[in-house]
Amino acid sequence: MASSDLEDLCFHINMKISTIKKTLQLRSIGQEPSFKSMLCKIGHEMVLLHDLLNKMEMEVQQQEKLKNLLKELQKSAERDQSEAQHLRENIPLHLPKPTRSCIAGPAAKSEDQTKAAEPEHAKKPAKEPRFIKEASLITTEEFESVPAYMKGRLTYDQINAVVQDLNKAVVGKYKILHQPLKSMNASVRNLYHRFLGEETKDTKGEFFVVEADIKEFTQLKVDKRFHRILNILRHCQRVREVRGARLVRYVIC
Repeated sequence: MASSDLEDLCFHINMKISTIKKTLQLRSIGQEPSFKSMLCKIGHEMVLLHDLLNKMEMEVQQQEKLKNLLKELQKSAERDQSEAQHLRENIPLHLPKPTRSCIAGPAAKSEDQTKAAEPEHAKKPAKEPRFIKEASLITTEEFESVPAYMKGRLTYDQINAVVQDLNKAVVGKYKILHQPLKSMNASVRNLYHRFLGEETKDTKGEFFVVEADIKEFTQLKVDKRFHRILNILRHCQRVREVRGARLVRYVIC
């Protein structure tokens, strides 16, 4: 047997002997009348301490439940804030005006008022703005579901800022496409023809932009960080890519 093993065995035996001696000493102390009242008091305090620990454990569990509820409330508030922000930034430029019948009082109109109102009704109603599809903002749940290798150090706000810039480019492009040619100047007409030339059979009926549109209508830098965020937007099904003729088209889903 090695010397180290023998030393370990001796140490273990000595520890056992020391424990037995302490146990015998405590047993003899407990049998003395002078210490019985003190031991009973200590036992009573141990019971009280055990009850207090149980109450503290219950309180910790309740606080944990409350924390989880507050987290859910925070996520719901962030989602509502994101939707409200999206609505605020996408208010139609031209809202329908109230008709004359809506603002007329309950009193009966005179014949002169009726005649004066006739030309107003004869006017053609203003054309409503044509629909332009935009990508919705990423929710906190979607952001948390994105794999860590994809997010890196990107934040929730940085990703949604790119979504807003993409929407800005889409709106700028399709406002031009919806204009009559007669109202365009030379530079806008060049953009119009470029937009038409970038259409393919795969983008028919879709709303999309290319990198040139992003540079034209936004201050967003088309760099490595932009393409990393695009990967996340594809993962969250906000955009998809259509390639062809040496061009990448980012289609709004």
